[in-house]
Amino acid sequence: MKSLYIILLSWVCVYAPVKAEPLAQKASLQGKVTDAVDGSPVVGASIYFPLLKQGTVTNAEGVYFLDQLPSVSTTIQVSYVGHQTIVETIDLRTVRERDFVLHENNAMLKEVVVTGLTGNARADYSPAPVSVVAPRVLQGITSTNIIDAIARQPGVAQITTGAGISKPVIRGLGYNRIVTVNDGIRQEGQQWGDEHGIEVDPQTVHSVEILKGPASLMYGSDAMAGVLVLHEQPVMPQGQMAATLGGEYQTNNHLWDYTVNFAGNKGGIVWNARWSQKSADEYKNKRDGKVWGSQFSERAFTGMLGLNRSWGYSHLKFSSYYIKPGLVEGERDEITNELLPSEAYQKIYHHKAVLDNSFIIGDGSLKAVIGYQQNRRKEFEGEEEPGLDFRLHTVNYDVHYTSTRDQWQWAAGISGMWQHSENMGTEFLIPSYRLFDIGAFASVTRNFEQLTLSGGVRFDHRHLHSYGLMDEGEERFEDFSRNFKGLTGSIGAIWRISSQWNARLNISHGFRAPNLSELGSNGEHEGTFRYEIGNHELSPENSWQFDLGVDYSSSILSAQVSFFANHVNNYIFLQRLDATNNEYQYMSGDARLWGGEASVDFHPIEPLHFENSFSYVNAVQLHQPSDSHYLPFTPAPRWTSDLRYDIIRDGRLFNNTYLSIGLECYLRQSHVRTANDTETATPSYTLVHLSAGTDIKWHGRRVASIFLNANNLFDRAYQSHLSRLKYADGQGICNMGRNIGFKVLVPIAL
Repeated sequence: MKSLYIILLSWVCVYAPVKAEPLAQKASLQGKVTDAVDGSPVVGASIYFPLLKQGTVTNAEGVYFLDQLPSVSTTIQVSYVGHQTIVETIDLRTVRERDFVLHENNAMLKEVVVTGLTGNARADYSPAPVSVVAPRVLQGITSTNIIDAIARQPGVAQITTGAGISKPVIRGLGYNRIVTVNDGIRQEGQQWGDEHGIEVDPQTVHSVEILKGPASLMYGSDAMAGVLVLHEQPVMPQGQMAATLGGEYQTNNHLWDYTVNFAGNKGGIVWNARWSQKSADEYKNKRDGKVWGSQFSERAFTGMLGLNRSWGYSHLKFSSYYIKPGLVEGERDEITNELLPSEAYQKIYHHKAVLDNSFIIGDGSLKAVIGYQQNRRKEFEGEEEPGLDFRLHTVNYDVHYTSTRDQWQWAAGISGMWQHSENMGTEFLIPSYRLFDIGAFASVTRNFEQLTLSGGVRFDHRHLHSYGLMDEGEERFEDFSRNFKGLTGSIGAIWRISSQWNARLNISHGFRAPNLSELGSNGEHEGTFRYEIGNHELSPENSWQFDLGVDYSSSILSAQVSFFANHVNNYIFLQRLDATNNEYQYMSGDARLWGGEASVDFHPIEPLHFENSFSYVNAVQLHQPSDSHYLPFTPAPRWTSDLRYDIIRDGRLFNNTYLSIGLECYLRQSHVRTANDTETATPSYTLVHLSAGTDIKWHGRRVASIFLNANNLFDRAYQSHLSRLKYADGQGICNMGRNIGFKVLVPIAL
């Protein structure tokens, strides 16, 4: 492993600048950013080129300057807290000066650049539904993990196992149907399993893109439901260094979290290093008291070292993540009915090294990414030696070229991965296996004055070989191989009806090959209350999804409505074989999902925002009797409402000070799979949240940010329909009770 780091680092520091420098000529850009209200300079506004990963901030006079830029046409993003973001295309071959005027936030739909597609584009120019969780929003949330932080977004939910383990759900689909992209590659762990989440340090996530619907065009198999793109912190402005100290405390489970970050950019040599550590006791609620086994601790180190030049950039990223979560067993005292302590826990390690390169060639850029990941999961039942012990090796690769000329944008390339999974323990659930993926894709986008058209195709091939295993003289796993192929694509349009109205339409075809757990599992899945049996004969899932959306935006009101209909052939699910035992087998059948999201932001006066959203999914298996009609783990209909008041904007001591009260209302979920007592209905419940935050300034510079969140303010005892603990020990376990969180961030300019 050390040799891999040395080779990659040598390539970054020596080979890249020598060979790639002649590919592009140097350019520069300068200008001034002012406020639209009084024309005063905006100090600390961010000027950023997402494709180039270069940027800066304005000085005390609102002036900025950037050099060592490539001579290309690219997207620039100008942003400042409390103001509307400016996104436009700028041709650095001809433009050397550009001033910007920032308007304060109102209800206008926020312009933002998304990069999870095949290239950079404005989110409101994407025919596929995309939402973005901005950095300031993430900073103001107190959560136990990154999925928990974004789970209130329209169309997004989470399957939970206690407080520390969350798995994303997009429009009713989860598990291996969602790809999580981190550090430029797809995050690969044991995501087929219920009882662990995403091995990512939340402190490293700067913003999140959520692609809803089949995204197989860019990411291949497993992106049938959508993609979560976790963006890291942008590189520092040229010539600057800075550190950040952060801490968080949550009252319910006594969670302590701290992070230290140091980043800089000297002469185009960029770096970023972060250490984070977190620990939490068992969470509590007023019905169950202390939920034994829900404690967890984690620590993580992440780093980046690279070069930013006029020819592009080359960044070496590396991370080491460790989490030790308990496992809730749900056993109770027969007399007192109190939960009993649990001795089960896991140790999960995730190591990663990624070489992320982008070279400016002609009117576009060549993106070349290669990464290695090792995921180790150990499961203990009080003993010193683990029972289940998996070690997964993954090599990811992605090479594609993106070009923008006039009103055309196109991209083409190949991507895939190689995997090897090993059984290292004394107990077995899935066999060891090897896997190889390769896929080729091409896409094109054409912008007209009021219309944007886009489409693309992709072909994927996956080879999987599962190794047989004899356990105590009996065949535990059979030796077998499978090959899967899939042709996917999408076509869509955005019609800018007027300055206030947009309409979007998209039709996409998704593909997902069954994973090894679905094909070959055979064992007790501790922590899930199931004995799982695979099915060698499963066929790939294929989906056709239709999306239709309408956006309205004015100075006091913005609204978005999105509808989708999704037909999935060979939908794979776990079916309980008998109500008298916990044996489950993977089966498949055709499924249909439909629903949508609606959101409204009403902004009648300058400091007041009233935001509402509603999400609904109807998910059924076709041609089945009534007790098997509905798909398991379908999110309940949800309405969220937030009333926010900005108390101080641009004050001398306090800045961006706000107070917000929110409601999270889940309607009754009676669309459940009742066959063999697989699921039970979940009654409705409403949670009330309160939050506040402010920046503290000293001599015009931000010296701290403070956030306060009170979740489940009235200590409601409830069981989420997507909580796996709902079925623990017959009567189930409730979710976390009242939780008050405090967060402090202290930036230190060096």
